[in-house]
Formats: sequence, C-alpha cells, structure tokens
Amino acid sequence: MSQDKDLQVSNARRRFMQLGATAGGGLLFGFSLFGCQKENDRKEAPPEKAVGQASTAHSETQPGLARDAFIRIDRMGIVTLIVHKVEMGQGTFTAMPMLLAEELGADLSKVKLEQAPANNELYADPLLGGQVTGGSTSVRGAWKPLREAGAMVRSVLIAAASKQWNVGTDELQVVAGNVRHQASGRSAHFGELVDAASKMDLPKNVKLKDPEQFVLIGKNMRRLDSPAKVNGTAQFGIDARLPNMGIAAVAASPVMGGKLVGVDEQKAMAVKGVRQVLRLEGAVAVVADHFWAAKQGLLPPPPRWDDGANGKVNLKGIVADMMKVSQGGGAVAADKGNAIDALARDGGRKIEAVYEMPFLAHATMEPMNCTVDLRADGCDLWVGTQVPALAQGAAAKVAGLPVEKVAVHNHYIGGGFGRRLEVDYVIQAVAFAKLMKGPVKFIWTREEDIQHDMFRPYYVDRLAARLDDKGKPAAWFHRVTGSSIMSRFAPPAMKNGVDPDAVEGAADLQYTIPDMRVEYVRHEPPGVPTAFWRGVGPTHNVFVVESFIDELAHAAKQDPVAFRRGLLDKSPRTLAVLNLAAQKAGWGKPLAPIAGRKVGRGVSTQFAFGSYMAQVAEVSVGPDGDVRVHRVVCAVDCGQAVNPDTIVAQMEGGIVFGATAALWNEITLDRGRVQQTNFGDYRMMRINEAPKVEVHIVNSRDEPGGIGEPGTAGIAPALTNAVFAATGKRIRKLPIGEQLGRA
Repeated sequence: MSQDKDLQVSNARRRFMQLGATAGGGLLFGFSLFGCQKENDRKEAPPEKAVGQASTAHSETQPGLARDAFIRIDRMGIVTLIVHKVEMGQGTFTAMPMLLAEELGADLSKVKLEQAPANNELYADPLLGGQVTGGSTSVRGAWKPLREAGAMVRSVLIAAASKQWNVGTDELQVVAGNVRHQASGRSAHFGELVDAASKMDLPKNVKLKDPEQFVLIGKNMRRLDSPAKVNGTAQFGIDARLPNMGIAAVAASPVMGGKLVGVDEQKAMAVKGVRQVLRLEGAVAVVADHFWAAKQGLLPPPPRWDDGANGKVNLKGIVADMMKVSQGGGAVAADKGNAIDALARDGGRKIEAVYEMPFLAHATMEPMNCTVDLRADGCDLWVGTQVPALAQGAAAKVAGLPVEKVAVHNHYIGGGFGRRLEVDYVIQAVAFAKLMKGPVKFIWTREEDIQHDMFRPYYVDRLAARLDDKGKPAAWFHRVTGSSIMSRFAPPAMKNGVDPDAVEGAADLQYTIPDMRVEYVRHEPPGVPTAFWRGVGPTHNVFVVESFIDELAHAAKQDPVAFRRGLLDKSPRTLAVLNLAAQKAGWGKPLAPIAGRKVGRGVSTQFAFGSYMAQVAEVSVGPDGDVRVHRVVCAVDCGQAVNPDTIVAQMEGGIVFGATAALWNEITLDRGRVQQTNFGDYRMMRINEAPKVEVHIVNSRDEPGGIGEPGTAGIAPALTNAVFAATGKRIRKLPIGEQLGRA
C-alpha cells in the first residue's frame, strides 16, 4: 500500500470495523488486526461468542461489537488501546501506542493500555496466526492495522466536529488530542466529540500520513512503562497476591520422564509454615505460608526418584549420535543449480568444516512462576506468558473445564527470551492445584528452572564450499542437523520434512553464490526438551554461515569485509549496513595494542526477522584464553524506525545476551541430569565485562522489520571472527571460552 494514496476500505474490511458507544458514554471502535484482507482469508468469531470470551475489562462493549482489537475514548479524552501483545522489555507498550497516536492525532501521554484477554479468535497476531508475542513481530504486525485504525477514528472525530460547527472537514486539523478550526478559533478535545462521533458512519477511505508528516514515528519517545517499573507499581506475574494464598516450591524429577518414588512428607510438614505436600507422578510441591518455608520443606532428605529410560543419557552420546546422522542425506531446504556436482569439479579450492552449537537455557531474570485459583466452576491464572491463549487452553485441558471458564490475567514479563512461549509450567501448576483447595503461587527456583528448562537445540552443521580461481565461492553446501521445534509448536509449518526455523538464515542467503544446496536432518535428542531461544533459528545459522564465510575469505586471502562486499550485489540493504558498520568501526585501521594481550576485529552480516544488520566486534585475548569484548559497532536497517531509542536499547540488550552465550554458556548432561544449576556455573555477563555498544540506524521508508532478536543472532560470529583475527584460532564450536581453555 502506497504511503501517499488513500486507503480504500473494502466491504469485507468494513465488516471488521465498527463504531459504537460505551455504556458510560464515549466512543468505542472495534477493528481487525489482520488489516485489509479478503473476508474468506480468516474465520471471524460470531459476535455473541466473541463477547462471551472477552474479559470483564470489555464489559462496556455493545453486543455485536466484538472485533480483534478495541480503541476506547472516554469523555475526558483518554484513549485506551486494548493491546494483543505482552511487554517483556522490548518496548511494545510504547511503540504500539505511537502507531495509533500518530494517525489518530492523540496526545501520547493520554493513551492508556489494557492487555487483551486470552482469545485466539480475537487477538491473533497477523504474522503468527495466534495470540503470540515472539519472532520480533509486534511492530511489524501492528504497523498497518493500528495506523489504519487511528486514521479511521480520526476521520469520524473530524466528521463529528464538522457537523457540529457546520464547517468543511478539510478546514479541520487534529493536534495532540484536539480537533481545531483555525479560521474560527474553535477547538474541542476528543472527549467532547466522542458521543457525536459514535453515531457517525465510517468513511469509505482514509489517507495515511506520508513519512514527512510524522510527529511521533521516528522520534525518540520515553518508554510509557518505565515510570511504573521504576517506582515499583508495575505488576509482574511473581507479584500476584490473593487472600489466604499459599506459596509453593517445586521439585521435579532431575531426569526427564523420571517418576517420584517417595518424599519425607513428615519432615516437610514439621517445617514451620508448611501447609501441604503435593505429589504428581514426576514432581512434588511443598505449599507454605511463604517461600522460605516451602523451600525448606524440600531440603534433605530430598525426594527419591526412579530415573527411568533417560537415566543413562549424556551429552557425549547425544553429540556422537548427531555426528553420525549428520553424515546422511537430509530434506532439501534450498537448492539452486547443482552444488553437489559443482563441489566435485576440478580447479579452485574446496573447504569443509563442521560446526557445533550447544544446548542453552533461557535463565530469565524473573523466576518462572504461576498463580492458580482453581475452583469447581472455573480457574484463574495470574502469570506472565507470551502465549495467553495457549496457556488458557492448556489449563482448561488439565482442569477439565471449558476454555471460557479459564481466565488468564497476564502481567509484565521479567524476561521471556522464548521460555514463556511454553506452557509446561502452567500445566504443572494446574495439575498441582487440583490436589488442594484455595489459591497457590508456584515458584520455580533458579536451579529448578535451569535444570528443567526447554533448551535451545544442540546443532551440528556440515558445510562445504568451492572457491573458483578468482577466490569467489562457486558452490555452497550446508546440512543442518538438530531437533525440530516447529514440528511440536506449529506442525503445519513443516513442509517436506523441513523445519523452517531450523534453516532460517541458512536457506535464504543474501550472498550471491551460483550453486547452493541446504539440507535439514531432524534428530531429537533423548531426554532433552527443546524450544525457541531468543533469536531462534538465526542465532544458530548466522553464526555458522558468517563464520564459514570468514573461513572462505581467509582461504581466498581477502579482507573479510571486502570478500563479503563482492558477494552482496543482489542485496543492497545488507551491503549498506556492512559498509556503515565497517566505516564507523574504523575497519582496516590498526587497533590500539593492549599489553600482554592479542587484539582483533571480526565482522558479521545478516538478514533476519525482516531486518538487515552488520556487527563489528573488537576483542582482546589473554595468554590463558580469556576473551574480553571491548567494543561492538552495530548498523541496522529495520525499515521505518518507530522509536529509535527502543531500537538502540534492543540492540544493546541483544548483543550482551548473545555475547554472554557465545563466550560462556552451555548446558551439559550426565546420567540424564543437567549439570548446570545457577549463575555460578551458567555465567552471566557482569556490568564491568559489558562492551561499549554503538548502534547506527539506517532509517529507510520500507515497512518495519523486527528488532527484538536480531542483535542476539549477529554477535557470536563477529566475536569468533575477531578471536581468529587476534589469535589465528578458528572457533567452530561454542562457547568460545571452552575452546580457548577458559570456561
């Protein structure tokens, strides 16, 4: 849709948009998040069903006015947006109101948010097809629908003022929540017009602003959620408190699939404050007046377990199996030309490599938690989840209740990273809640969470390439071996045996290579559940691809940046961020020496989540293998920047998150047990170890790309390539510290 053309609203689209009045007076606007699409593209929930599934926060909604999202404007001029995403630090609760307020002409400080209730029919993300916050899709999915909605509401407010003042609509302007008629000096804030506006007809078309007209989009805006987080009034899942609520600590079998044999219930009950001991087949919970008592109730003697079939699983065996299966053929994810034959040709030089990436835990800052109030007639959950509708459905199934009898009270999330895309903890909490009466808050300790996480998959990647006589890659082969998350999370996404997440960033290379083939081998490790981890597939493939590209540049005796430039003729946006990052980093200029340490720069590029990025890392390596990251220069083209300050923050956070994992993190197993327990052996980067991060934004007029995850994906290869530049040692297996003898 062109920025400078009127938005034509089809009849089908108009059925997804309705105006109405709230019970207390004011304007309510219901609209579809799926934008201008054909009516048959999506099944709309019947109004009576939709209203019945909405939360009590929507009790003012008129019957028949149930749509995917809602905007309410009260008589005080306060604009309320029912937002279908969750806020977990990524800035969604600021960027999305900015989109609405830009076209509506609202005062951003008077835009309030209500989190949407669990409902896949009403609040599915247009890019993901479900009520999910993930995949760096929040702004991308809302870019058109929220702006269109704002423009529609602005239009009816103008129409109402035009009728009241008997002036032409073209004589009116909307500024900071007021409709103004400059010629007469008349002005009315939104609240004074809402009753009249609720009786107006929707326009047949609206005009969206040209980028040159933006007053909010593209400007640095203060985070709307920051004040509450600073003054302590923000409510996270772990803050839920109910009358007479019990607090429970949980211990599950240390081996996946293990069963509880026994627990010293008498000793647990002897702890002051302990109320009850709850048992499931593979877990035990102690409920107490407070968490300290609950935790003490699980202390020695610990519960006794039957390890079951996974009691002999260890990482060495898992990797050996993966190495073996990775040598066989896989499902074809991308095939251009004839890479197999091209690799076998005479001439040039053939390079081969095997890369490995470890299991990783999420280790969210807010401990995993879920508060449950289960009754015969319903169930309420207080939780922070990236998938409220999925959590609702899972709880209903365990509780044996209709879905509409389960209410999910979603909260701010203190770190998601993909961990809260899962509902295993919700299922366990509701199963325990069935064994007692009254509300109970379940909290999983850091040790329990890390050892029972759903981990980023282990990957084994086999690569081969042939350089021609001029040192350019003529053929490229890449076989990815790892477990399939999509086959469990979204089975329809699997096509011809290929997990699209597992090959993202590998099957869609930005580099021009004549013959290319990418394969995928699915291999599920025993006893290790796997799940999305911040950056998902690209965190693995960008590392592998960019590391191997660096190997090819070295083999061709070319500068790594110059080598990449020569392959990016068909991806000008990738080339642009590469050039910008290299320029800002001073690529080609010598680094200042550091006494007793070797220094080096490394580079990476990527296209992921709809955004283009390049990173240059500067590192030093000590004699003992200690790697220090001093500076990271990041250039990002994520299309139209909505809130540049948030983009910078997300790049900074993502880079630190990814660098931490690349340097030190891995999950290992022995006798079916995860060996890591807490931050003592699953290390986090400390503030004095954090590099200086410089972020340079290429602000294009293209539609926005994602920013929540790209920073994490690009830092690992930039670091390992910098280590190679400093030491001559190629890192093909993470974490870096382990390969250099420094864990």
